[in-house]
Amino acid sequence: MSALPATENQLGSYLRDRRSRLDPGAFGLPAMRRRTPGLRREEVAQRASISPTWYAWLEQGRGGAPSADVLDRIARALMLTDVEREHLFLLGLGRPPEARYRKNKGVTPRLQRVHDALDPSPALIRTATWDVIAWNRAATVILMDYGSLPPEQRNMLRFVFLDPRARAAHYDWESVARLVLGAFRLDAARAGAAADVQPLVEELSRLSPEFRAMWRDNDVPEGHADGVKHLRHPMLGPIDFEYSAFAVDGRTDLSLLVYNPMTAADAERIASLLEPR
Repeated sequence: MSALPATENQLGSYLRDRRSRLDPGAFGLPAMRRRTPGLRREEVAQRASISPTWYAWLEQGRGGAPSADVLDRIARALMLTDVEREHLFLLGLGRPPEARYRKNKGVTPRLQRVHDALDPSPALIRTATWDVIAWNRAATVILMDYGSLPPEQRNMLRFVFLDPRARAAHYDWESVARLVLGAFRLDAARAGAAADVQPLVEELSRLSPEFRAMWRDNDVPEGHADGVKHLRHPMLGPIDFEYSAFAVDGRTDLSLLVYNPMTAADAERIASLLEPR
């Protein structure tokens, strides 16, 4: 049997590939004759503020594992996208980078069409701070007409703790509020959005004694990404849903939340509200 080939230096191959794709002229570097396309190793090292020797070792598979800080600087030097940066960390450290929160930039038309197609299951897209930035027609008639609210008020925590309609809709409001708040705490922490959460927490603490007490309890739920929700709808009466939260690929700050009617009869009742009047 022939000997197995040496383990490929995937990190080095990836760095060389990304380096070769960069245009030196875009960085103000001399347009001199180059033996290979892209930036030289020492040029990348200078942009990343690391030793040229250390960078050369990384491409050659020598010198051990780089630190997260070094990989972050190399990612900036190579102008990597978020997905490319994540791949760099997986190759270099075997794990994704720490969460880097991106504030809401809206949703793509394709993503909007996906959850529009989920009618009559209410669906919405929320940020890591639980601002609702997209919803379908079923969500409007069953959960909340978010389009009737100013953008800065379209927040799920605001609705649960400040809107009397939330208390009327839930059979056990306190249990629901505790679960919602714990899930919010987890989502914000995972996305690295602590700084953006603080103003909302301070505001709700002033306006809602229940929020203030529950936030101090520091409860964190298990299995909050899916479950069963029982609602009292003002027109349809009692209605039950199975809900699931889905990550949006490439957007750690967004999640798609879908409420699926538990019976065909409930789905038909929701569909009747969506028919043109």
